[in-house]
Amino acid sequence: MRWTYTPPPAEEVEALSQGAGVSRVLAELLHRAGQRDAGSAAAFLQPSLASLNDPFLLRNLQAGATRLRAAIANREDVVVLGDYDVDGVSSTALLVMILRRFGLRPRFVVPRRSADGYGLSRSAIDRALEAGKPHLFIALDCGTNSHEEAAYLRAQGIDVMVIDHHRSRERVLADGLLINPHVEADETNGDAAWRHLCTVGLVFKLCHGLLKQLRTENNPLAFEIKLRDHLDLVALGTVADLVPLRGENRILARHGLRILQGTRRPGLRALMEVAGVRPAQGLTPTDISFRLGPRINASGRLADAALSVELLISDDQQFCTDTAEQLDTFNRERQDIERGITEEAERLIETEFSALPGIVLFHEDWHPGVVGIVAGRVTRKYNRPCIVLGNEGDMAKGSGRSVDGVNLVEVLGTCCERLTSWGGHPMAVGISLPKVHLDTFRTQFAEAVRAHAGGDITEARLDLAAWLMPEQINERLMDELDSLHPFGQGNPEPVFGVRGVVLGAPVEIFKEHHFRFHFEDGRGRRMHGVAWKMAGRQPPLGVPLDFAVELKWNHFNNRKLLQLGLIDWRPSS
Repeated sequence: MRWTYTPPPAEEVEALSQGAGVSRVLAELLHRAGQRDAGSAAAFLQPSLASLNDPFLLRNLQAGATRLRAAIANREDVVVLGDYDVDGVSSTALLVMILRRFGLRPRFVVPRRSADGYGLSRSAIDRALEAGKPHLFIALDCGTNSHEEAAYLRAQGIDVMVIDHHRSRERVLADGLLINPHVEADETNGDAAWRHLCTVGLVFKLCHGLLKQLRTENNPLAFEIKLRDHLDLVALGTVADLVPLRGENRILARHGLRILQGTRRPGLRALMEVAGVRPAQGLTPTDISFRLGPRINASGRLADAALSVELLISDDQQFCTDTAEQLDTFNRERQDIERGITEEAERLIETEFSALPGIVLFHEDWHPGVVGIVAGRVTRKYNRPCIVLGNEGDMAKGSGRSVDGVNLVEVLGTCCERLTSWGGHPMAVGISLPKVHLDTFRTQFAEAVRAHAGGDITEARLDLAAWLMPEQINERLMDELDSLHPFGQGNPEPVFGVRGVVLGAPVEIFKEHHFRFHFEDGRGRRMHGVAWKMAGRQPPLGVPLDFAVELKWNHFNNRKLLQLGLIDWRPSS
Protein backbone atom coordinates (compact mmCIF):
# COMPACT_ATOMS: atom_id res chain seq x y z
CA MET A 1 0.00 0.00 0.00
CA ARG A 2 1.43 3.36 -1.07
CA TRP A 3 1.11 6.12 1.54
CA THR A 4 0.61 9.62 0.18
CA TYR A 5 0.62 12.92 2.02
CA THR A 6 0.49 16.37 0.46
CA PRO A 7 0.90 19.06 3.12
CA PRO A 8 -1.15 22.22 2.58
CA PRO A 9 0.68 25.57 2.77
CA ALA A 10 1.76 26.03 6.38
CA GLU A 11 0.97 29.76 6.42
CA GLU A 12 -2.60 29.14 5.21
CA VAL A 13 -3.15 26.46 7.86
CA GLU A 14 -1.82 28.79 10.56
CA ALA A 15 -4.05 31.64 9.38
CA LEU A 16 -7.11 29.38 9.38
CA SER A 17 -6.23 28.05 12.82
CA GLN A 18 -6.02 31.58 14.21
CA GLY A 19 -9.04 32.92 12.35
CA ALA A 20 -11.37 30.03 13.15
CA GLY A 21 -10.05 29.43 16.66
CA VAL A 22 -9.25 25.77 16.08
CA SER A 23 -6.16 23.61 16.45
CA ARG A 24 -3.65 23.34 13.63
CA VAL A 25 -4.69 19.72 13.11
CA LEU A 26 -8.34 20.66 12.61
CA ALA A 27 -7.30 23.63 10.47
CA GLU A 28 -5.34 21.27 8.21
CA LEU A 29 -8.35 18.97 7.90
CA LEU A 30 -10.64 21.90 7.10
CA HIS A 31 -8.20 23.25 4.52
CA ARG A 32 -8.03 19.82 2.92
CA ALA A 33 -11.86 19.75 2.79
CA GLY A 34 -11.87 23.01 0.85
CA GLN A 35 -12.78 25.28 3.78
CA ARG A 36 -10.05 27.89 3.46
CA ASP A 37 -11.39 30.81 5.52
CA ALA A 38 -12.97 31.27 8.94
CA GLY A 39 -16.45 31.92 7.55
CA SER A 40 -16.69 28.80 5.39
CA ALA A 41 -15.05 26.75 8.15
CA ALA A 42 -17.69 27.87 10.65
CA ALA A 43 -20.51 27.00 8.23
CA PHE A 44 -18.95 23.58 7.62
CA LEU A 45 -18.46 22.81 11.31
CA GLN A 46 -21.96 23.97 12.26
CA PRO A 47 -24.22 23.13 9.30
CA SER A 48 -27.56 24.83 9.85
CA LEU A 49 -30.98 23.88 8.51
CA ALA A 50 -31.52 27.60 8.01
CA SER A 51 -28.77 27.45 5.37
CA LEU A 52 -30.84 25.20 3.09
CA ASN A 53 -31.53 26.93 -0.22
CA ASP A 54 -34.92 27.97 -1.52
CA PRO A 55 -36.44 24.71 -2.85
CA PHE A 56 -37.79 26.54 -5.89
CA LEU A 57 -34.25 26.97 -7.23
CA LEU A 58 -34.57 23.36 -8.37
CA ARG A 59 -35.83 23.15 -11.94
CA ASN A 60 -39.51 22.09 -12.11
CA LEU A 61 -39.86 21.86 -8.34
CA GLN A 62 -42.32 24.74 -8.14
CA ALA A 63 -44.44 23.06 -10.83
CA GLY A 64 -44.22 19.77 -8.91
CA ALA A 65 -45.36 21.40 -5.67
CA THR A 66 -48.21 23.11 -7.51
CA ARG A 67 -49.34 19.76 -8.97
CA LEU A 68 -49.31 18.17 -5.51
CA ARG A 69 -51.26 21.12 -4.12
CA ALA A 70 -53.92 20.56 -6.78
CA ALA A 71 -54.05 16.85 -5.94
CA ILE A 72 -54.66 17.73 -2.29
CA ALA A 73 -57.29 20.35 -3.09
CA ASN A 74 -59.19 18.00 -5.41
CA ARG A 75 -58.73 14.86 -3.27
CA GLU A 76 -57.18 13.06 -6.22
CA ASP A 77 -56.09 9.46 -6.37
CA VAL A 78 -52.28 9.25 -6.34
CA VAL A 79 -49.95 6.30 -6.95
CA VAL A 80 -46.32 6.42 -5.82
CA LEU A 81 -43.80 3.99 -7.33
CA GLY A 82 -40.41 3.96 -5.64
CA ASP A 83 -37.25 2.01 -6.36
CA TYR A 84 -36.38 -0.96 -4.14
CA ASP A 85 -33.15 0.35 -2.57
CA VAL A 86 -32.87 2.40 0.62
CA ASP A 87 -33.14 5.71 -1.24
CA GLY A 88 -36.28 4.60 -3.05
CA VAL A 89 -37.83 3.08 0.07
CA SER A 90 -37.16 6.13 2.25
CA SER A 91 -38.36 8.47 -0.54
CA THR A 92 -41.61 6.53 -0.87
CA ALA A 93 -42.19 6.49 2.88
CA LEU A 94 -41.58 10.24 3.19
CA LEU A 95 -43.87 11.28 0.34
CA VAL A 96 -46.67 8.88 1.31
CA MET A 97 -46.66 10.11 4.91
CA ILE A 98 -46.74 13.79 3.92
CA LEU A 99 -49.60 13.24 1.47
CA ARG A 100 -51.50 11.27 4.12
CA ARG A 101 -51.21 14.21 6.50
CA PHE A 102 -53.18 16.26 3.97
CA GLY A 103 -55.97 13.72 3.70
CA LEU A 104 -54.90 11.81 0.59
CA ARG A 105 -54.70 8.03 0.53
CA PRO A 106 -51.84 7.42 -1.90
CA ARG A 107 -51.22 3.86 -3.02
CA PHE A 108 -47.62 2.82 -3.32
CA VAL A 109 -45.86 0.07 -5.18
CA VAL A 110 -42.23 -1.03 -5.31
CA PRO A 111 -40.89 -2.97 -8.33
CA ARG A 112 -40.22 -6.62 -7.61
CA ARG A 113 -36.69 -7.23 -8.75
CA SER A 114 -37.34 -10.71 -10.17
CA ALA A 115 -40.70 -9.97 -11.82
CA ASP A 116 -40.44 -6.30 -12.79
CA GLY A 117 -36.74 -5.63 -13.19
CA TYR A 118 -35.41 -2.17 -12.40
CA GLY A 119 -37.34 1.06 -12.29
CA LEU A 120 -40.46 2.25 -14.04
CA SER A 121 -41.19 -0.93 -15.99
CA ARG A 122 -44.48 -1.78 -17.72
CA SER A 123 -45.08 -4.78 -15.44
CA ALA A 124 -44.64 -2.63 -12.31
CA ILE A 125 -46.95 0.03 -13.77
CA ASP A 126 -49.64 -2.50 -14.65
CA ARG A 127 -49.48 -3.93 -11.14
CA ALA A 128 -49.81 -0.41 -9.72
CA LEU A 129 -52.91 0.22 -11.86
CA GLU A 130 -54.72 -2.97 -10.87
CA ALA A 131 -56.71 -1.07 -8.22
CA GLY A 132 -57.70 1.61 -10.72
CA LYS A 133 -56.23 4.46 -12.72
CA PRO A 134 -55.00 7.36 -10.57
CA HIS A 135 -55.07 11.01 -11.48
CA LEU A 136 -51.35 11.33 -10.73
CA PHE A 137 -48.55 8.77 -10.96
CA ILE A 138 -45.28 9.67 -9.18
CA ALA A 139 -42.05 7.72 -9.87
CA LEU A 140 -39.26 8.04 -7.30
CA ASP A 141 -35.58 7.21 -7.78
CA CYS A 142 -36.23 5.96 -11.31
CA GLY A 143 -37.92 7.06 -14.51
CA THR A 144 -35.57 9.70 -15.93
CA ASN A 145 -35.12 7.64 -19.11
CA SER A 146 -38.54 5.93 -19.08
CA HIS A 147 -39.94 7.67 -22.16
CA GLU A 148 -42.15 4.82 -23.39
CA GLU A 149 -43.51 4.05 -19.92
CA ALA A 150 -44.37 7.69 -19.24
CA ALA A 151 -46.10 7.91 -22.63
CA TYR A 152 -48.05 4.74 -21.78
CA LEU A 153 -49.36 6.38 -18.60
CA ARG A 154 -50.15 9.69 -20.29
CA ALA A 155 -52.09 7.88 -23.05
CA GLN A 156 -54.44 6.69 -20.30
CA GLY A 157 -55.03 10.24 -19.08
CA ILE A 158 -52.72 9.90 -16.05
CA ASP A 159 -50.42 12.78 -15.11
CA VAL A 160 -46.80 11.71 -14.55
CA MET A 161 -44.21 13.17 -12.17
CA VAL A 162 -40.69 11.76 -11.97
CA ILE A 163 -38.34 12.63 -9.10
CA ASP A 164 -34.93 11.12 -9.68
CA HIS A 165 -31.22 11.86 -9.34
CA HIS A 166 -29.76 9.40 -11.83
CA ARG A 167 -27.80 10.98 -14.64
CA SER A 168 -28.83 10.76 -18.25
CA ARG A 169 -27.35 11.50 -21.65
CA GLU A 170 -30.71 10.92 -23.36
CA ARG A 171 -33.38 13.41 -24.33
CA VAL A 172 -35.43 15.08 -21.63
CA LEU A 173 -38.58 13.26 -20.52
CA ALA A 174 -41.39 14.67 -22.69
CA ASP A 175 -44.51 13.02 -21.24
CA GLY A 176 -44.18 14.06 -17.64
CA LEU A 177 -42.87 16.52 -15.09
CA LEU A 178 -39.24 15.68 -14.29
CA ILE A 179 -37.41 16.89 -11.19
CA ASN A 180 -33.79 15.86 -11.62
CA PRO A 181 -30.89 18.25 -10.85
CA HIS A 182 -28.65 16.54 -13.42
CA VAL A 183 -30.97 16.99 -16.41
CA GLU A 184 -30.84 20.33 -18.20
CA ALA A 185 -28.69 21.57 -15.35
CA ASP A 186 -27.55 25.17 -15.37
CA GLU A 187 -23.84 24.61 -15.87
CA THR A 188 -23.07 28.10 -14.59
CA ASN A 189 -24.49 26.95 -11.26
CA GLY A 190 -22.83 23.54 -11.30
CA ASP A 191 -21.63 23.73 -7.71
CA ALA A 192 -25.06 24.44 -6.26
CA ALA A 193 -25.37 23.01 -2.77
CA TRP A 194 -28.28 20.81 -3.82
CA ARG A 195 -26.76 19.39 -7.01
CA HIS A 196 -25.81 16.05 -5.42
CA LEU A 197 -29.02 15.35 -3.52
CA CYS A 198 -30.28 11.80 -3.81
CA THR A 199 -33.98 11.16 -4.39
CA VAL A 200 -35.06 11.33 -0.75
CA GLY A 201 -33.32 14.71 -0.54
CA LEU A 202 -35.23 15.85 -3.62
CA VAL A 203 -38.51 14.61 -2.12
CA PHE A 204 -37.67 16.56 1.05
CA LYS A 205 -37.19 19.69 -1.08
CA LEU A 206 -40.48 19.00 -2.89
CA CYS A 207 -42.30 18.68 0.43
CA HIS A 208 -40.65 21.89 1.60
CA GLY A 209 -41.92 23.64 -1.53
CA LEU A 210 -45.40 22.19 -1.03
CA LEU A 211 -45.52 23.47 2.55
CA LYS A 212 -44.34 26.91 1.47
CA GLN A 213 -47.12 27.15 -1.09
CA LEU A 214 -49.79 25.90 1.32
CA ARG A 215 -48.64 28.25 4.05
CA THR A 216 -49.23 31.20 1.74
CA GLU A 217 -52.85 29.99 1.68
CA ASN A 218 -52.84 29.80 5.49
CA ASN A 219 -53.44 26.06 5.38
CA PRO A 220 -53.38 25.09 9.09
CA LEU A 221 -51.94 21.62 8.47
CA ALA A 222 -49.01 23.13 6.59
CA PHE A 223 -48.05 25.02 9.73
CA GLU A 224 -48.40 21.93 11.93
CA ILE A 225 -46.06 19.72 9.90
CA LYS A 226 -42.41 19.97 10.94
CA LEU A 227 -40.28 18.62 8.11
CA ARG A 228 -37.35 18.45 10.49
CA ASP A 229 -39.02 15.43 12.12
CA HIS A 230 -38.68 13.51 8.84
CA LEU A 231 -34.95 14.00 8.48
CA ASP A 232 -34.33 10.51 9.87
CA LEU A 233 -35.66 9.14 6.56
CA VAL A 234 -33.57 11.64 4.60
CA ALA A 235 -30.41 10.55 6.43
CA LEU A 236 -31.16 6.90 5.67
CA GLY A 237 -31.36 7.38 1.92
CA THR A 238 -28.60 9.99 1.70
CA VAL A 239 -25.98 7.91 3.50
CA ALA A 240 -26.97 4.58 1.94
CA ASP A 241 -26.92 5.91 -1.63
CA LEU A 242 -23.26 6.98 -1.54
CA VAL A 243 -23.90 10.58 -2.57
CA PRO A 244 -21.30 13.16 -1.47
CA LEU A 245 -21.87 14.38 2.09
CA ARG A 246 -21.22 17.97 1.15
CA GLY A 247 -23.40 21.02 0.66
CA GLU A 248 -27.02 20.35 1.49
CA ASN A 249 -26.36 16.62 1.83
CA ARG A 250 -24.07 17.39 4.75
CA ILE A 251 -26.74 19.53 6.41
CA LEU A 252 -29.48 16.95 5.91
CA ALA A 253 -27.33 14.00 6.99
CA ARG A 254 -25.91 15.75 10.06
CA HIS A 255 -29.31 16.76 11.40
CA GLY A 256 -30.96 13.59 10.14
CA LEU A 257 -28.62 11.37 12.12
CA ARG A 258 -29.55 13.27 15.28
CA ILE A 259 -33.26 12.84 14.53
CA LEU A 260 -32.66 9.15 13.77
CA GLN A 261 -30.92 8.72 17.11
CA GLY A 262 -34.11 9.68 18.91
CA THR A 263 -36.64 8.56 16.28
CA ARG A 264 -40.13 7.72 17.47
CA ARG A 265 -40.93 5.57 14.45
CA PRO A 266 -41.70 2.07 15.77
CA GLY A 267 -40.32 0.52 12.59
CA LEU A 268 -36.94 2.19 12.81
CA ARG A 269 -36.65 1.46 16.51
CA ALA A 270 -37.46 -2.21 15.90
CA LEU A 271 -34.94 -2.31 13.06
CA MET A 272 -32.24 -0.82 15.30
CA GLU A 273 -32.98 -3.45 17.90
CA VAL A 274 -32.49 -6.43 15.57
CA ALA A 275 -29.47 -4.76 13.93
CA GLY A 276 -27.66 -4.21 17.22
CA VAL A 277 -27.64 -0.42 16.84
CA ARG A 278 -27.44 1.40 20.18
CA PRO A 279 -28.76 4.94 19.74
CA ALA A 280 -27.61 5.99 23.21
CA GLN A 281 -24.00 5.70 21.99
CA GLY A 282 -24.68 8.00 19.05
CA LEU A 283 -25.33 7.11 15.42
CA THR A 284 -22.86 7.33 12.56
CA PRO A 285 -23.16 6.70 8.81
CA THR A 286 -21.58 3.29 9.47
CA ASP A 287 -24.73 2.26 11.35
CA ILE A 288 -26.76 3.01 8.23
CA SER A 289 -24.29 1.59 5.72
CA PHE A 290 -23.62 -1.71 7.47
CA ARG A 291 -26.58 -2.34 9.78
CA LEU A 292 -29.82 -0.56 8.92
CA GLY A 293 -29.37 -0.13 5.16
CA PRO A 294 -28.58 -3.78 4.34
CA ARG A 295 -31.68 -4.95 6.21
CA ILE A 296 -33.90 -2.47 4.37
CA ASN A 297 -32.30 -3.53 1.09
CA ALA A 298 -32.64 -7.24 1.86
CA SER A 299 -36.39 -7.31 1.23
CA GLY A 300 -35.93 -5.80 -2.24
CA ARG A 301 -33.08 -8.14 -3.07
CA LEU A 302 -34.81 -11.35 -2.03
CA ALA A 303 -38.53 -10.57 -1.69
CA ASP A 304 -40.66 -7.39 -1.96
CA ALA A 305 -39.28 -4.01 -0.85
CA ALA A 306 -42.83 -2.81 -0.16
CA LEU A 307 -42.36 -4.59 3.15
CA SER A 308 -39.63 -2.10 4.08
CA VAL A 309 -41.87 0.83 3.18
CA GLU A 310 -44.63 -0.60 5.38
CA LEU A 311 -42.12 -0.89 8.22
CA LEU A 312 -41.14 2.78 7.98
CA ILE A 313 -44.69 4.15 7.87
CA SER A 314 -46.44 1.80 10.31
CA ASP A 315 -47.49 2.72 13.86
CA ASP A 316 -48.31 -0.90 14.76
CA GLN A 317 -45.65 -1.98 17.24
CA GLN A 318 -46.23 -5.72 16.81
CA PHE A 319 -46.18 -5.47 13.02
CA CYS A 320 -42.94 -3.49 13.21
CA THR A 321 -41.30 -6.00 15.54
CA ASP A 322 -42.31 -8.93 13.35
CA THR A 323 -41.30 -7.18 10.14
CA ALA A 324 -37.90 -6.09 11.49
CA GLU A 325 -37.20 -9.69 12.46
CA GLN A 326 -38.27 -10.82 8.99
CA LEU A 327 -35.91 -8.31 7.36
CA ASP A 328 -33.14 -9.54 9.64
CA THR A 329 -33.80 -13.09 8.44
CA PHE A 330 -33.71 -11.92 4.81
CA ASN A 331 -30.43 -10.18 5.53
CA ARG A 332 -28.83 -13.31 6.97
CA GLU A 333 -29.99 -15.24 3.91
CA ARG A 334 -28.55 -12.51 1.70
CA GLN A 335 -25.24 -12.70 3.57
CA ASP A 336 -25.00 -16.45 2.99
CA ILE A 337 -25.65 -16.05 -0.74
CA GLU A 338 -23.29 -13.11 -0.97
CA ARG A 339 -20.49 -14.96 0.84
CA GLY A 340 -20.53 -17.77 -1.73
CA ILE A 341 -20.65 -15.38 -4.70
CA THR A 342 -17.82 -13.28 -3.27
CA GLU A 343 -15.58 -16.33 -2.97
CA GLU A 344 -16.31 -17.31 -6.57
CA ALA A 345 -15.79 -13.75 -7.78
CA GLU A 346 -12.41 -13.47 -6.06
CA ARG A 347 -11.37 -16.80 -7.54
CA LEU A 348 -12.31 -15.59 -11.04
CA ILE A 349 -10.39 -12.35 -10.60
CA GLU A 350 -7.24 -14.07 -9.37
CA THR A 351 -7.26 -16.79 -12.03
CA GLU A 352 -8.48 -14.89 -15.11
CA PHE A 353 -8.76 -11.12 -14.73
CA SER A 354 -6.09 -9.95 -12.28
CA ALA A 355 -4.28 -7.89 -14.93
CA LEU A 356 -7.32 -5.83 -15.98
CA PRO A 357 -7.77 -2.27 -14.67
CA GLY A 358 -11.55 -2.65 -14.76
CA ILE A 359 -13.29 -5.98 -14.24
CA VAL A 360 -16.61 -7.45 -15.43
CA LEU A 361 -17.71 -10.73 -13.80
CA PHE A 362 -20.66 -12.99 -14.62
CA HIS A 363 -21.92 -16.41 -13.58
CA GLU A 364 -25.09 -18.25 -14.57
CA ASP A 365 -25.80 -19.19 -10.93
CA TRP A 366 -25.37 -15.76 -9.35
CA HIS A 367 -28.42 -14.01 -7.85
CA PRO A 368 -28.87 -10.57 -9.46
CA GLY A 369 -30.23 -9.24 -6.17
CA VAL A 370 -26.95 -9.47 -4.24
CA VAL A 371 -24.30 -8.88 -6.88
CA GLY A 372 -24.12 -5.16 -6.05
CA ILE A 373 -22.84 -5.96 -2.58
CA VAL A 374 -20.31 -8.36 -4.06
CA ALA A 375 -19.20 -5.64 -6.49
CA GLY A 376 -18.53 -3.36 -3.55
CA ARG A 377 -16.47 -6.00 -1.77
CA VAL A 378 -14.26 -6.96 -4.69
CA THR A 379 -13.83 -3.32 -5.72
CA ARG A 380 -12.45 -2.51 -2.27
CA LYS A 381 -10.26 -5.61 -2.11
CA TYR A 382 -8.68 -5.26 -5.56
CA ASN A 383 -8.83 -1.45 -5.72
CA ARG A 384 -10.30 -1.18 -9.18
CA PRO A 385 -13.80 -0.67 -10.66
CA CYS A 386 -15.75 -3.92 -10.79
CA ILE A 387 -19.08 -4.82 -12.38
CA VAL A 388 -20.68 -8.04 -11.15
CA LEU A 389 -23.57 -9.52 -13.12
CA GLY A 390 -26.12 -12.23 -12.42
CA ASN A 391 -28.28 -14.36 -14.66
CA GLU A 392 -31.71 -13.25 -15.87
CA GLY A 393 -32.81 -15.28 -18.88
CA ASP A 394 -30.97 -14.09 -21.97
CA MET A 395 -29.72 -11.08 -20.07
CA ALA A 396 -26.90 -10.40 -17.63
CA LYS A 397 -27.92 -7.86 -15.00
CA GLY A 398 -26.12 -6.41 -12.05
CA SER A 399 -24.22 -3.55 -10.51
CA GLY A 400 -20.86 -1.85 -10.59
CA ARG A 401 -18.84 -0.01 -7.96
CA SER A 402 -15.90 2.30 -8.43
CA VAL A 403 -12.84 3.68 -6.67
CA ASP A 404 -11.90 7.29 -5.98
CA GLY A 405 -10.93 9.08 -9.15
CA VAL A 406 -12.88 6.87 -11.58
CA ASN A 407 -16.34 8.16 -12.56
CA LEU A 408 -18.36 5.15 -13.69
CA VAL A 409 -20.96 7.30 -15.45
CA GLU A 410 -18.24 8.81 -17.64
CA VAL A 411 -16.57 5.42 -18.18
CA LEU A 412 -19.79 3.71 -19.26
CA GLY A 413 -20.66 6.64 -21.48
CA THR A 414 -17.75 5.60 -23.72
CA CYS A 415 -18.56 1.87 -23.88
CA CYS A 416 -22.33 1.55 -23.55
CA GLU A 417 -23.30 0.53 -27.09
CA ARG A 418 -23.80 -3.12 -26.05
CA LEU A 419 -25.86 -2.26 -22.97
CA THR A 420 -29.66 -2.41 -23.05
CA SER A 421 -29.91 -0.22 -19.97
CA TRP A 422 -27.59 1.50 -17.53
CA GLY A 423 -27.58 4.34 -15.08
CA GLY A 424 -26.48 5.51 -11.69
CA HIS A 425 -23.88 7.90 -10.37
CA PRO A 426 -20.08 8.11 -10.35
CA MET A 427 -19.47 5.51 -7.64
CA ALA A 428 -22.31 3.03 -8.27
CA VAL A 429 -24.20 1.96 -11.39
CA GLY A 430 -26.66 -0.66 -12.54
CA ILE A 431 -26.45 -2.22 -15.99
CA SER A 432 -27.97 -4.95 -18.15
CA LEU A 433 -26.88 -6.45 -21.46
CA PRO A 434 -27.45 -9.57 -23.56
CA LYS A 435 -25.17 -12.38 -22.47
CA VAL A 436 -23.84 -12.78 -26.02
CA HIS A 437 -22.11 -9.40 -25.69
CA LEU A 438 -20.36 -10.10 -22.37
CA ASP A 439 -16.88 -10.75 -23.76
CA THR A 440 -16.98 -7.67 -25.97
CA PHE A 441 -18.21 -5.46 -23.16
CA ARG A 442 -15.59 -6.85 -20.75
CA THR A 443 -12.82 -5.79 -23.12
CA GLN A 444 -14.38 -2.38 -23.80
CA PHE A 445 -14.90 -1.67 -20.11
CA ALA A 446 -11.30 -2.48 -19.21
CA GLU A 447 -10.04 -0.22 -21.99
CA ALA A 448 -12.39 2.58 -20.96
CA VAL A 449 -11.24 2.43 -17.33
CA ARG A 450 -7.59 2.46 -18.42
CA ALA A 451 -8.20 5.52 -20.62
CA HIS A 452 -10.17 7.31 -17.90
CA ALA A 453 -7.67 6.60 -15.10
CA GLY A 454 -4.67 7.45 -17.22
CA GLY A 455 -2.37 4.98 -15.47
CA ASP A 456 -2.12 2.07 -13.09
CA ILE A 457 -4.87 2.16 -10.47
CA THR A 458 -4.40 -1.33 -9.08
CA GLU A 459 -1.91 -0.36 -6.39
CA ALA A 460 -3.85 0.61 -3.29
CA ARG A 461 -3.19 4.18 -2.20
CA LEU A 462 -3.58 5.40 1.35
CA ASP A 463 -4.10 9.16 1.59
CA LEU A 464 -3.08 10.59 4.95
CA ALA A 465 -5.02 13.60 6.22
CA ALA A 466 -2.30 14.72 8.65
CA TRP A 467 0.70 13.50 10.64
CA LEU A 468 0.46 13.32 14.42
CA MET A 469 2.69 12.54 17.33
CA PRO A 470 1.10 10.16 19.85
CA GLU A 471 0.95 13.01 22.40
CA GLN A 472 -1.48 14.91 20.12
CA ILE A 473 -4.10 12.16 20.29
CA ASN A 474 -6.41 13.22 23.10
CA GLU A 475 -9.99 14.07 23.99
CA ARG A 476 -9.72 17.61 22.65
CA LEU A 477 -8.74 16.27 19.24
CA MET A 478 -11.63 13.80 19.38
CA ASP A 479 -14.06 16.64 20.15
CA GLU A 480 -12.74 18.55 17.16
CA LEU A 481 -13.07 15.51 14.91
CA ASP A 482 -16.66 15.13 16.06
CA SER A 483 -17.42 18.52 14.50
CA LEU A 484 -16.42 17.12 11.09
CA HIS A 485 -19.06 14.38 11.17
CA PRO A 486 -20.78 12.84 9.34
CA PHE A 487 -18.02 11.11 7.43
CA GLY A 488 -18.82 9.37 4.19
CA GLN A 489 -18.67 9.84 0.44
CA GLY A 490 -17.14 13.23 -0.33
CA ASN A 491 -16.15 13.78 3.31
CA PRO A 492 -13.94 10.79 4.11
CA GLU A 493 -13.00 9.89 7.64
CA PRO A 494 -9.44 11.16 8.16
CA VAL A 495 -6.61 8.65 8.30
CA PHE A 496 -3.71 9.95 10.38
CA GLY A 497 -0.09 9.03 10.20
CA VAL A 498 1.37 8.56 13.69
CA ARG A 499 5.16 8.68 14.05
CA GLY A 500 7.33 7.09 16.67
CA VAL A 501 5.16 4.18 17.80
CA VAL A 502 7.11 1.54 19.72
CA LEU A 503 5.26 -1.60 20.83
CA GLY A 504 6.59 -2.94 24.11
CA ALA A 505 4.30 -5.98 24.38
CA PRO A 506 3.08 -8.60 21.91
CA VAL A 507 -0.25 -7.99 20.22
CA GLU A 508 -3.30 -9.96 21.38
CA ILE A 509 -4.92 -12.06 18.66
CA PHE A 510 -8.70 -12.47 18.86
CA LYS A 511 -11.16 -14.36 16.68
CA GLU A 512 -8.17 -15.63 14.67
CA HIS A 513 -8.14 -12.71 12.22
CA HIS A 514 -7.77 -9.56 14.36
CA PHE A 515 -5.45 -8.21 17.03
CA ARG A 516 -5.39 -5.64 19.82
CA PHE A 517 -2.31 -3.64 20.72
CA HIS A 518 -1.16 -0.96 23.12
CA PHE A 519 1.84 1.33 23.52
CA GLU A 520 2.90 4.32 25.58
CA ASP A 521 3.26 7.82 24.21
CA GLY A 522 6.16 10.09 25.13
CA ARG A 523 4.46 11.07 28.39
CA GLY A 524 3.89 7.54 29.63
CA ARG A 525 0.19 7.49 28.73
CA ARG A 526 -1.02 4.09 27.50
CA MET A 527 -2.85 4.10 24.17
CA HIS A 528 -4.98 1.22 22.89
CA GLY A 529 -5.88 0.10 19.41
CA VAL A 530 -7.34 -2.66 17.28
CA ALA A 531 -6.39 -4.01 13.85
CA TRP A 532 -9.15 -5.74 11.90
CA LYS A 533 -8.21 -8.66 9.62
CA MET A 534 -4.49 -8.01 10.12
CA ALA A 535 -3.52 -10.97 12.32
CA GLY A 536 -1.33 -12.24 9.51
CA ARG A 537 0.67 -9.03 9.46
CA GLN A 538 1.71 -8.20 13.00
CA PRO A 539 4.07 -5.28 13.67
CA PRO A 540 7.43 -6.02 15.35
CA LEU A 541 8.28 -5.14 18.95
CA GLY A 542 10.79 -2.64 20.22
CA VAL A 543 11.43 -0.71 17.00
CA PRO A 544 10.07 2.68 15.85
CA LEU A 545 7.06 2.35 13.55
CA ASP A 546 4.74 4.60 11.58
CA PHE A 547 1.07 3.76 12.03
CA ALA A 548 -1.80 4.81 9.75
CA VAL A 549 -4.89 4.98 11.96
CA GLU A 550 -8.44 6.16 12.33
CA LEU A 551 -9.47 7.55 15.71
CA LYS A 552 -12.70 6.38 17.33
CA TRP A 553 -14.49 6.10 20.64
CA ASN A 554 -14.99 2.54 21.84
CA HIS A 555 -18.04 2.02 24.05
CA PHE A 556 -17.56 -0.91 26.41
CA ASN A 557 -19.05 -1.71 29.83
CA ASN A 558 -20.58 1.77 30.05
CA ARG A 559 -17.18 3.34 29.45
CA LYS A 560 -16.00 5.42 26.51
CA LEU A 561 -12.38 4.78 25.56
CA LEU A 562 -10.28 6.41 22.86
CA GLN A 563 -9.20 3.72 20.40
CA LEU A 564 -6.89 3.68 17.40
CA GLY A 565 -8.04 1.68 14.40
CA LEU A 566 -4.91 0.45 12.62
CA ILE A 567 -5.14 0.62 8.81
CA ASP A 568 -1.49 -0.05 7.94
CA TRP A 569 2.01 0.16 9.43
CA ARG A 570 5.56 0.52 8.21
CA PRO A 571 9.03 0.91 9.75
CA SER A 572 9.82 4.51 10.60
CA SER A 573 12.15 6.13 8.12
